[in-house]
Amino acid sequence: MEKELQQLVDMGATTAQARAALRKYNDVMQAAERIFDGAFDDVTDDTEDVDVVSVSEPAESSSRTRTATPDEDDEECGDDYADDAEDDDDADGYMDYDSDYEPTGNQANGSSTADPYAGIFFSKDRREEVIEIEEEPEVAHVRDVNETAKLMTQGQWMKGCPEGSEQGFLFSEYHELTGGECPCPNGCGTKATRHKRDFFALFSEWSTYITHLRRVSPRRCQGCSTTYCFACGEPMPETEQNEDQCLFHCSRLQGVILGVGLTMVEQSFVEEVQEKADGKTGKVTTGRRRKATTTPSPNGANDDDDFLVGLPTVGKKAKLGVGYAGDVREDTSGQVEAQAVQNAKDEKLAALLKGVRVYLPNLHREGGGKSCDFLPHPTTLAHLRRRFNFVSSQLLRNDSLVDMSDRSILYFELFEWLETISCHESLASMMAMPIMVAASVKTVTSRKGSSKNTPQIRERTIVYEGSSGPRELLEAIVIQAQAALKGLEPTIRAQEEAKAEMTEEQKRMTSDDKGKGKDVLKMSSEENTKLLGFCKRILATAKAIDRSLRDTKSDEFVERLHAALPKIPGTSTGQGGDDVVVDEKDSDEDVHKAYTDWANRVRFEYCDLTIPLSPDMSEDEPPHYKFYFDAEARMLANSDIPKRSLAIAKELAVLTTNLPVAWNSSIFLRVDETRVDVIKALITGPEGTPYYNGCYLFDIFLGPSYNQAPPSVKYMTTHGGKYRFNPNLYADGKVCLSLLGTWQGPGWVSGRSTLLQVLISIQSMILCDEPYLNEPAWAKSAGTPQSKQYSANVRRMVVRTAMLGNLKNPPEPFADVIRTHFRLKARSILKQLDEWVQLDDSKGLAADGAYAGQGGGKNVPSSSGTNGFADDVEELKGLLRKLQAGRGIVEPSSSS
Repeated sequence: MEKELQQLVDMGATTAQARAALRKYNDVMQAAERIFDGAFDDVTDDTEDVDVVSVSEPAESSSRTRTATPDEDDEECGDDYADDAEDDDDADGYMDYDSDYEPTGNQANGSSTADPYAGIFFSKDRREEVIEIEEEPEVAHVRDVNETAKLMTQGQWMKGCPEGSEQGFLFSEYHELTGGECPCPNGCGTKATRHKRDFFALFSEWSTYITHLRRVSPRRCQGCSTTYCFACGEPMPETEQNEDQCLFHCSRLQGVILGVGLTMVEQSFVEEVQEKADGKTGKVTTGRRRKATTTPSPNGANDDDDFLVGLPTVGKKAKLGVGYAGDVREDTSGQVEAQAVQNAKDEKLAALLKGVRVYLPNLHREGGGKSCDFLPHPTTLAHLRRRFNFVSSQLLRNDSLVDMSDRSILYFELFEWLETISCHESLASMMAMPIMVAASVKTVTSRKGSSKNTPQIRERTIVYEGSSGPRELLEAIVIQAQAALKGLEPTIRAQEEAKAEMTEEQKRMTSDDKGKGKDVLKMSSEENTKLLGFCKRILATAKAIDRSLRDTKSDEFVERLHAALPKIPGTSTGQGGDDVVVDEKDSDEDVHKAYTDWANRVRFEYCDLTIPLSPDMSEDEPPHYKFYFDAEARMLANSDIPKRSLAIAKELAVLTTNLPVAWNSSIFLRVDETRVDVIKALITGPEGTPYYNGCYLFDIFLGPSYNQAPPSVKYMTTHGGKYRFNPNLYADGKVCLSLLGTWQGPGWVSGRSTLLQVLISIQSMILCDEPYLNEPAWAKSAGTPQSKQYSANVRRMVVRTAMLGNLKNPPEPFADVIRTHFRLKARSILKQLDEWVQLDDSKGLAADGAYAGQGGGKNVPSSSGTNGFADDVEELKGLLRKLQAGRGIVEPSSSS
């Protein structure tokens, strides 16, 4: 018993826990599983008189799960899983579980491929604390391939697994395959000793590992010459003894191959991420990373820096708006070389993923499923949920559809993995299960090893939290792809028309078309076709996954999954948020959350911006638009400019998921459903500025030279062309911004600047806290009386026009957005108005505050003999109280 006791202590259990577990279960593997499930957490050295085993320092379990806020379903599932593990020591297959739903086809037939998580809908509101051990890996020379390799440690094998039941299976698998003897299944009495180098060597190339396993796994008995599998110890049929089939003999071997293979994938990915973080590649990042959840590598890294890659950084968030995209003379040398380096790395990683995917459980593989495909080992799910989910989630969080398209070789392989996983009933639930990511590292301590020859061991207490699952992350890319297809509609039409045979005249024009223009057009068309194909593949992957989930998990499972997915922006419903209810009893935090949830839902929508045809207009005529740039838009009706279409497609992909929304300030966009170059934007004024909570409308047109030239932008909230709200926002609607080419300074960079930059620059640089300073001549007048007077005048204009005027006469198509904005923020705005009244200087409202700030300008008279500000505030308060009471918005007024 002392040997088994020492083994458990070496794994991290306390002596008291090890002895108590062995007394109850006798078998060391069962004892380890129950220890890691937490069954002996209450056993301490004080609870029983035990002999201390010769270890330098007792430690807690290397992978014990401490549940802080577990999901009830998760806890129940974990207990069932562990209990079944005790009954099935070999753990060669999944056990059946009760389901919320009626049995699917396979379950009804008693199939042994039943998913252990069938019917369980996991919540992302989970938090686990896990103590993980990091050891120095051993190095061994592997003779059959003549290569020296590091050997995977137990801590590395189990790292990143917060599920207690899975920890037990991983522990059992590792110890059975790294030591002990494998007896001949023929009963001749001959035994073969297993070594760590047999299954857990990490070679530099995946092909080397597979070659090694093909020589190690089929074992011929020295006594009776029986060939058996060295992993599971069962006889290996003659048909499985060749190199192509021997590695598909059993699910245990499959689990080991996937564990080692995905470790190599993860290490390769982490090294690339770390290189980018260190600036070694020189690659210019084309997309931001969503702040939803970032993840450190849960496995394989021995250095602190590697292990902490991707952990959230605490600090002040940098401003997004810069007002310009950079100097037009910017040195772009080296970008082509950097892209080539990135492509080479993607090809290598994709090839590794493809090589590992061969051993993924797949009932639809060429030639039919193998025995291991029907009965996947429990560790297979553990490896996929930890290692594959880490890599896939990082790739799926990429905000740039263009970057994904440029790296399509890697993403196409990722989609193959997702489709294959979703097709297997034992793995399909993983698509909907939240990914447990390492949110933070609480403590890092070091202790001595269990013997003199054992190097120092580091223990980490890591906090894991639930985050979006694979299918939910994929949906964010689906939304981008749908938007990009809208922009690529001219390309789609051109491809359909190209299928028809060209006339002789067209052929002659094509043959006579020579020079650079032809090459540019061809290049643009190729880029469009590439992005179009990538978008279609994304949508096809999502459909394939959903179809497989319906076949394997039931329609109810898919419906529950879809209910939690982010919604694809579509045609405006006109509801705008009437279903969002807040009252005086709600805390500020609840109100803020309700507002941001609503704003996220409606920030981007397609709508009809056309004006109905008049009786004297022909149906063949281009429609008119409720839009400042109507004439320009009509001139480009039915035009096909490939480069412009590609730029708009890229723009829409970014805008659908990246428009900033927050309680403090938000940007809402409405795009015409048939003309995606016709856009209207509504920006709510940022907190801490004289524009706070006002609604500011802009008309935007992506002209014929877009993205070679900036978009056309017109400011529309001008009180009928009378009010100049900012030195950079003229009463005639002109927007002064170097990025738009309407002011001096670094401007638009073809192919790199974006509409999102323009919008954020207006939000952060023009609608600023001290607008007086936007006038270059007064840039050094911060805090002066003139600046304060200017801000006071802006507040008067904001209340009269951007608040009161927009509520009484809401501009199309933002009526619902404006009404909901003021209703949800009414309580806050009422307090804000009281503060603004106190700050008012009682001066008359000046149509052009710039001149008023210098003691000139024409004031707008008030019928009450005052500056009219108090009257506007009281009228606005009345409307806000009506909205709070649910009495709706007032009837449109004739005043502007």
